[in-house]
Amino acid sequence: MMSDIRVAIAGTGIGQKVHIPGFQSHPRTCVVAVYHRDLEKATAIAQAHNIPQAYSILEEMAARLDIDAVSISTPPFLHYEMAKIVLNANKHLLLEKPTALTYAEAKKIHTLALSKPVATAMNFEFRFVPAWQYLAELLAEGYVGQKRLIKIDWLVSSRADASRPWNWYARKDQGGGVLGAIGSHAFDYVAWLFGSVKRLSTHLSTSISARPDPVTGTLKPVDSDDTCTLMMELADGTPCQMCLSSVTVQGRGHWVEIYGDRGTLVLGSDNQKDYVHGFKLWGSQGGKELSELEVPKRLAFPQVFTDGRIAPFIQVVDRWISNIEAVRNGHARQESMPPSIREGMDSQLLMDLARESNETGTWVTVPL
Repeated sequence: MMSDIRVAIAGTGIGQKVHIPGFQSHPRTCVVAVYHRDLEKATAIAQAHNIPQAYSILEEMAARLDIDAVSISTPPFLHYEMAKIVLNANKHLLLEKPTALTYAEAKKIHTLALSKPVATAMNFEFRFVPAWQYLAELLAEGYVGQKRLIKIDWLVSSRADASRPWNWYARKDQGGGVLGAIGSHAFDYVAWLFGSVKRLSTHLSTSISARPDPVTGTLKPVDSDDTCTLMMELADGTPCQMCLSSVTVQGRGHWVEIYGDRGTLVLGSDNQKDYVHGFKLWGSQGGKELSELEVPKRLAFPQVFTDGRIAPFIQVVDRWISNIEAVRNGHARQESMPPSIREGMDSQLLMDLARESNETGTWVTVPL
C-alpha cells in the first residue's frame, strides 16, 4: 500500500468545512499545510486544525518536496492561476467546481495537467451519493426504457435573503452566480447519467440586484445570476428542462425526474440546509403508482458526517488516490478516471454556451 499522501489546502471556506475534515478522516491522506493570502489567518486556521504548516504565498507551499498534492477550494476567479502554479510544481490537483471562469481557461488547465506526471480530480460529489449511484445503475439497466423527458429542479433559498452581504458571488466577472455554483454540478451529472448535450437555450436573471457592502453597509450592484432556466436537447434527442435558483424562499429542493416509455424514476431531496443529505429515489413501471426504492446497502457510505458533503468528498478522494497510484506505478492513462479536470472542462464548456445563449437569445449548438 502506498504511504500517506501529504495534502496542502488552498482555500479556507469550503476548505475548512469539507476538505480539511474529509482529508483528515481519510486513512490514506494527511493535511500538512494550509494557504490563505493573509498569513495570520493561515496560521490561525492551521493551529485550529492541527496542521503543521501555514503559508500566504502559494508558490512557496507548492514548491515543498514534502507536499504531494494540493486541494484548491478558492473562489472561481482564482482557480486558473492557482491550478497552473500547482501543476507546474508537479503536484497532484483536486479542484472545486467550477473549473475556472471560462472554457478557454479550463482547457489550458486540462492540457497542462496532461503534460505533467500528476492525477487530477474535480469535486463533483453527486457521482458518489448512494441514491444517485443507484439511479445511475437503474438507468443503465434500462428501467425507464426510451427516455421521453428529463426534468431538473434545483430550487434553494441560500441567497434569498436580500440582506446577505455582497461578496465575490455577486460578481459575474469573478465567477459568481447560480450557474457556476450549482449549474456546474448539474451539467456534470447530466453528462454522467444521460450522455452528451446537442444544443441548449438559456435565460439567466438577477432577482436581487443589490446587496449591502459587508464593511460600509451601502448597497453595491449585483450582476451575477441567481436564477437560470434552461432547455437542452441531448445527443439522443431527449428533451431536458432545467430550472436552477438560489433565491426561492421555501423552494422545493433538488429533484431529477426521468420519464420513459417503460417507467419513471424520481430522485429528490427537500433538505434546504444540506444539499447532500436527504435524497430518496422513487420508481414506477407498467403504469403503477410511484413507490420508494430502497437504495442497496452496498452503496452506503462507510461513515456519515453531520455535514453531508464530507462523505461523498471522501469518495472523490478515493478515486483521486487511485489515479495517483496509477501515476506513481507508471500505469497512468492520459486521462485520470472521472471526475477529473476533463469532466470539469466539459462542464465549463456548457456553462460558457449557456451564457452565450442568454446573451444572444438563441439556441446554441454544442461543438463536437
